Amino acid sequence: MNKVNYDKLMTDFLKEHGGETLLLHSCCAPCSSYCLEEVAPHLKTTVFYYNPNLDSREEYEKRKSEQKRLLSETGLAHFSDCDYLHEEFEEIAKGYEEAKEGGARCERCFRLRLSRTAEKAKEGGYFCFGTTLTVSPLKNAELINRLGYEIAEQYGVKYMPSDFKKRGGYLRSIELSKQYGLYRQNYCGCEYSKTRKIEE
Repeated sequence: MNKVNYDKLMTDFLKEHGGETLLLHSCCAPCSSYCLEEVAPHLKTTVFYYNPNLDSREEYEKRKSEQKRLLSETGLAHFSDCDYLHEEFEEIAKGYEEAKEGGARCERCFRLRLSRTAEKAKEGGYFCFGTTLTVSPLKNAELINRLGYEIAEQYGVKYMPSDFKKRGGYLRSIELSKQYGLYRQNYCGCEYSKTRKIEE
């Protein structure tokens, strides 16, 4: 079976829905840099910083500060966030502490963050929601998009598909991080990703 080309689906989505509003979940400034470069010229974008998976408030605030600085310097999007709600991640990770990196625990984390984004998009009257998570070569874009469509049905708001690492997206995010002097963390964010490598 042929793989779905989520990058093409996103390109088509942007052409079809240009001028609409997007609530874009972002894990950090470096990942959002290229994603915003792609979508902001087409959709009125608000970055939603919701990352209860981060292993400490210090890390949460550091990434949040860099995200806000990037938006301030580029003017590409508005900013919205939640407080540091680590207990929400702890709840969904319970019983999955030993799961391999990229496995069941990560799927539950993706679902948590996408669900909250969809909920906020619905509440805020946004046309659609999406996520920057697919820019990472270590993230399963097929899984993330499947969850996105499923959650969109649940909340009654459109989902913008993506595979931002395509067309050199990840490399471009590294270039933009250097250009803006962004803090680039060397782990996904949770306490488990600090100690375990992705298992292919």
